[in-house]
Amino acid sequence: MLAAIDAEHADTIWCLGDVVGYGPRPNECCAVVDARTTLCLAGNHDLVVRGDIDIEDFAGDAAEAARWTRSVLIPEASAFLARLEPQAQREGVELFHGSPRDPVWDYVLSEQVAWLSLRATTAPVLLVGHSHVALALRDEDGKGIGGGLAPAGTDLELAGRWLLNPGSVGQPRDGDPHAAWLLLDLTGRHASFRRVEYDVAGTQREMKEAGLPKALARRLARGE
Repeated sequence: MLAAIDAEHADTIWCLGDVVGYGPRPNECCAVVDARTTLCLAGNHDLVVRGDIDIEDFAGDAAEAARWTRSVLIPEASAFLARLEPQAQREGVELFHGSPRDPVWDYVLSEQVAWLSLRATTAPVLLVGHSHVALALRDEDGKGIGGGLAPAGTDLELAGRWLLNPGSVGQPRDGDPHAAWLLLDLTGRHASFRRVEYDVAGTQREMKEAGLPKALARRLARGE
Protein backbone atom coordinates (compact mmCIF):
# COMPACT_ATOMS: atom_id res chain seq x y z
CA MET A 1 0.00 0.00 0.00
CA LEU A 2 2.80 2.40 0.84
CA ALA A 3 4.38 1.68 -2.54
CA ALA A 4 1.08 2.56 -4.21
CA ILE A 5 0.90 5.79 -2.23
CA ASP A 6 4.47 6.68 -3.17
CA ALA A 7 3.63 6.12 -6.85
CA GLU A 8 0.94 8.82 -6.52
CA HIS A 9 3.44 11.29 -4.98
CA ALA A 10 1.11 12.02 -2.07
CA ASP A 11 2.06 15.05 0.02
CA THR A 12 1.21 13.42 3.33
CA ILE A 13 -0.24 10.26 4.85
CA TRP A 14 -2.95 10.16 7.50
CA CYS A 15 -3.96 7.09 9.50
CA LEU A 16 -7.35 6.87 11.21
CA GLY A 17 -6.30 4.49 13.96
CA ASP A 18 -6.13 0.84 15.02
CA VAL A 19 -2.48 0.48 14.13
CA VAL A 20 -2.39 -2.59 16.38
CA GLY A 21 -4.98 -5.07 17.55
CA TYR A 22 -5.41 -8.10 15.30
CA GLY A 23 -2.21 -8.57 13.31
CA PRO A 24 1.02 -10.45 14.04
CA ARG A 25 3.43 -7.52 13.66
CA PRO A 26 2.31 -4.73 16.01
CA ASN A 27 5.81 -3.39 16.63
CA GLU A 28 6.65 -3.18 12.93
CA CYS A 29 3.29 -1.51 12.22
CA CYS A 30 3.92 1.13 14.87
CA ALA A 31 7.40 1.83 13.50
CA VAL A 32 6.23 2.17 9.89
CA VAL A 33 3.20 4.33 10.71
CA ASP A 34 5.29 6.52 13.01
CA ALA A 35 7.88 7.02 10.28
CA ARG A 36 5.54 7.56 7.34
CA THR A 37 2.52 9.47 8.62
CA THR A 38 2.17 13.11 9.60
CA LEU A 39 -1.07 12.35 11.45
CA CYS A 40 -2.22 9.17 13.17
CA LEU A 41 -5.31 8.80 15.35
CA ALA A 42 -5.80 6.43 18.26
CA GLY A 43 -8.28 3.63 17.61
CA ASN A 44 -10.07 1.59 20.24
CA HIS A 45 -7.58 -1.27 19.78
CA ASP A 46 -4.65 1.11 20.24
CA LEU A 47 -6.29 2.45 23.38
CA VAL A 48 -6.95 -0.96 24.92
CA VAL A 49 -3.40 -2.09 24.20
CA ARG A 50 -1.92 0.99 25.88
CA GLY A 51 -4.25 0.54 28.87
CA ASP A 52 -6.69 3.43 28.44
CA ILE A 53 -9.59 1.00 27.89
CA ASP A 54 -10.27 -1.98 30.12
CA ILE A 55 -9.58 -5.17 28.23
CA GLU A 56 -12.82 -6.55 29.66
CA ASP A 57 -14.63 -4.09 27.36
CA PHE A 58 -13.49 -6.30 24.49
CA ALA A 59 -14.98 -9.71 23.81
CA GLY A 60 -13.70 -13.05 22.60
CA ASP A 61 -11.04 -13.01 19.90
CA ALA A 62 -10.54 -9.24 20.07
CA ALA A 63 -9.69 -9.45 23.78
CA GLU A 64 -7.36 -12.39 23.23
CA ALA A 65 -5.55 -10.53 20.45
CA ALA A 66 -5.26 -7.42 22.63
CA ARG A 67 -3.71 -9.43 25.47
CA TRP A 68 -1.19 -10.98 23.06
CA THR A 69 -0.34 -7.56 21.61
CA ARG A 70 0.26 -6.13 25.08
CA SER A 71 2.62 -9.02 25.81
CA VAL A 72 4.87 -8.43 22.77
CA LEU A 73 4.83 -4.62 22.48
CA ILE A 74 8.27 -3.05 22.76
CA PRO A 75 8.87 0.31 24.54
CA GLU A 76 9.24 2.27 21.28
CA ALA A 77 5.86 1.05 20.05
CA SER A 78 4.25 1.80 23.40
CA ALA A 79 5.67 5.33 23.30
CA PHE A 80 4.24 5.86 19.81
CA LEU A 81 0.76 4.68 20.83
CA ALA A 82 0.89 6.87 23.94
CA ARG A 83 1.05 10.01 21.78
CA LEU A 84 -2.11 9.31 19.78
CA GLU A 85 -5.54 10.94 20.15
CA PRO A 86 -8.81 9.63 18.64
CA GLN A 87 -9.68 12.82 16.75
CA ALA A 88 -7.97 15.67 14.92
CA GLN A 89 -8.63 18.59 12.61
CA ARG A 90 -6.85 19.89 9.56
CA GLU A 91 -7.82 22.67 7.16
CA GLY A 92 -11.10 21.63 5.55
CA VAL A 93 -11.15 18.22 7.25
CA GLU A 94 -12.27 16.77 10.56
CA LEU A 95 -10.96 13.29 11.42
CA PHE A 96 -12.30 10.74 13.89
CA HIS A 97 -11.52 7.11 14.52
CA GLY A 98 -15.18 6.47 15.32
CA SER A 99 -17.40 9.49 14.72
CA PRO A 100 -17.97 13.02 16.09
CA ARG A 101 -20.59 11.56 18.44
CA ASP A 102 -18.04 9.20 20.00
CA PRO A 103 -14.51 9.40 18.55
CA VAL A 104 -13.56 5.97 19.90
CA TRP A 105 -16.56 3.64 19.74
CA ASP A 106 -19.24 4.93 17.37
CA TYR A 107 -19.69 3.08 14.05
CA VAL A 108 -20.87 5.05 11.01
CA LEU A 109 -22.75 2.29 9.21
CA SER A 110 -26.16 3.85 8.61
CA GLU A 111 -27.55 6.93 6.94
CA GLN A 112 -28.88 8.15 10.29
CA VAL A 113 -25.49 8.02 12.00
CA ALA A 114 -23.88 9.65 8.96
CA TRP A 115 -26.46 12.44 9.03
CA LEU A 116 -25.92 13.01 12.76
CA SER A 117 -22.15 13.02 12.25
CA LEU A 118 -22.35 15.63 9.51
CA ARG A 119 -24.69 17.75 11.64
CA ALA A 120 -22.15 17.62 14.48
CA THR A 121 -19.33 18.98 12.29
CA THR A 122 -18.75 21.88 9.92
CA ALA A 123 -15.78 20.90 7.73
CA PRO A 124 -16.43 20.09 4.05
CA VAL A 125 -14.85 16.64 4.49
CA LEU A 126 -15.34 14.29 7.43
CA LEU A 127 -13.03 11.25 7.67
CA VAL A 128 -13.88 8.27 9.87
CA GLY A 129 -12.55 4.76 10.40
CA HIS A 130 -13.42 2.02 12.92
CA SER A 131 -15.90 0.01 10.82
CA HIS A 132 -13.32 -1.42 8.36
CA VAL A 133 -15.84 -0.61 5.58
CA ALA A 134 -15.07 1.84 2.75
CA LEU A 135 -17.84 4.43 2.49
CA ALA A 136 -18.62 7.63 0.61
CA LEU A 137 -21.66 9.46 1.96
CA ARG A 138 -22.74 12.96 1.00
CA ASP A 139 -25.01 15.55 2.56
CA GLU A 140 -27.91 16.17 0.18
CA ASP A 141 -28.31 19.81 1.21
CA GLY A 142 -30.25 18.90 4.32
CA LYS A 143 -32.56 16.50 2.44
CA GLY A 144 -30.86 13.34 3.62
CA ILE A 145 -27.80 11.26 2.88
CA GLY A 146 -26.66 10.00 -0.52
CA GLY A 147 -23.98 7.55 -1.53
CA GLY A 148 -23.01 4.30 0.16
CA LEU A 149 -20.32 1.66 -0.12
CA ALA A 150 -17.17 2.73 -1.97
CA PRO A 151 -15.58 -0.25 -3.71
CA ALA A 152 -12.22 -0.10 -5.47
CA GLY A 153 -12.27 2.37 -8.35
CA THR A 154 -14.85 4.71 -6.81
CA ASP A 155 -13.95 8.27 -7.89
CA LEU A 156 -15.75 11.30 -6.54
CA GLU A 157 -15.89 15.02 -7.09
CA LEU A 158 -16.31 16.41 -3.59
CA ALA A 159 -18.93 19.08 -4.18
CA GLY A 160 -20.79 19.87 -0.98
CA ARG A 161 -20.07 18.01 2.26
CA TRP A 162 -18.90 14.40 2.42
CA LEU A 163 -18.27 11.71 5.01
CA LEU A 164 -15.60 9.27 3.82
CA ASN A 165 -14.23 6.06 5.29
CA PRO A 166 -11.12 4.79 3.46
CA GLY A 167 -11.73 1.20 4.59
CA SER A 168 -9.13 -0.98 6.28
CA VAL A 169 -5.55 -1.75 5.31
CA GLY A 170 -5.16 -4.96 7.25
CA GLN A 171 -8.64 -6.35 7.88
CA PRO A 172 -11.31 -5.11 5.43
CA ARG A 173 -14.88 -6.09 6.23
CA ASP A 174 -16.72 -5.26 3.03
CA GLY A 175 -16.14 -8.55 1.21
CA ASP A 176 -12.95 -7.46 -0.54
CA PRO A 177 -9.77 -8.78 1.12
CA HIS A 178 -7.46 -6.31 -0.64
CA ALA A 179 -5.89 -3.55 1.46
CA ALA A 180 -8.00 -0.38 1.22
CA TRP A 181 -6.84 3.22 1.10
CA LEU A 182 -8.11 6.59 -0.08
CA LEU A 183 -6.34 9.14 -2.28
CA LEU A 184 -7.68 12.56 -1.34
CA ASP A 185 -7.09 15.79 -3.27
CA LEU A 186 -8.38 18.57 -1.07
CA THR A 187 -7.40 21.34 -3.47
CA GLY A 188 -9.01 19.73 -6.48
CA ARG A 189 -11.90 18.40 -4.36
CA HIS A 190 -11.49 14.82 -5.57
CA ALA A 191 -11.39 11.43 -3.84
CA SER A 192 -10.35 8.06 -5.24
CA PHE A 193 -10.83 4.77 -3.40
CA ARG A 194 -8.01 2.31 -4.03
CA ARG A 195 -7.20 -1.36 -3.27
CA VAL A 196 -3.94 -3.29 -3.45
CA GLU A 197 -3.06 -6.94 -2.99
CA TYR A 198 -0.98 -8.09 -0.05
CA ASP A 199 0.28 -11.44 1.19
CA VAL A 200 -2.84 -12.62 3.01
CA ALA A 201 -1.57 -16.21 3.23
CA GLY A 202 1.71 -15.02 4.73
CA THR A 203 -0.11 -12.94 7.32
CA GLN A 204 -2.36 -15.89 8.19
CA ARG A 205 0.71 -18.07 8.65
CA GLU A 206 2.33 -15.53 10.98
CA MET A 207 -0.88 -15.23 12.99
CA LYS A 208 -0.96 -19.00 13.42
CA GLU A 209 2.68 -19.05 14.52
CA ALA A 210 1.96 -16.30 17.07
CA GLY A 211 -0.99 -18.22 18.48
CA LEU A 212 -3.56 -15.57 17.56
CA PRO A 213 -7.19 -16.70 17.21
CA LYS A 214 -7.78 -18.83 14.11
CA ALA A 215 -11.02 -17.03 13.25
CA LEU A 216 -9.17 -13.71 12.92
CA ALA A 217 -6.80 -15.29 10.41
CA ARG A 218 -9.54 -17.03 8.40
CA ARG A 219 -11.57 -13.85 7.92
CA LEU A 220 -8.67 -12.09 6.16
CA ALA A 221 -9.18 -14.19 3.02
CA ARG A 222 -12.86 -13.30 2.87
CA GLY A 223 -12.67 -9.60 3.74
CA GLU A 224 -15.14 -9.93 6.58
